Amino acid sequence: MIRGGTPHFDYICQAVTDGVLQLNLNLPVPTIFGVLTVDNEEQAKERIGGKHGHKGVEAAITAIKMISLDQSFKK
Repeated sequence: MIRGGTPHFDYICQAVTDGVLQLNLNLPVPTIFGVLTVDNEEQAKERIGGKHGHKGVEAAITAIKMISLDQSFKK
């Protein structure tokens, strides 16, 4: 999500955050929050392979680790 000149950014970000929270409360498996919230396109690019790494890859790795952790509890 790239912040614009209206409050829609704040509404959408809050709704997504609340939705992921509800998923984590209601599902038997964790839900990873992998939404970028940035002020501009430059920040977005920094987070998809720039100086901040690739946040999408980090979210995917976290999901895989959580699956592995969940399976280890079942053994």
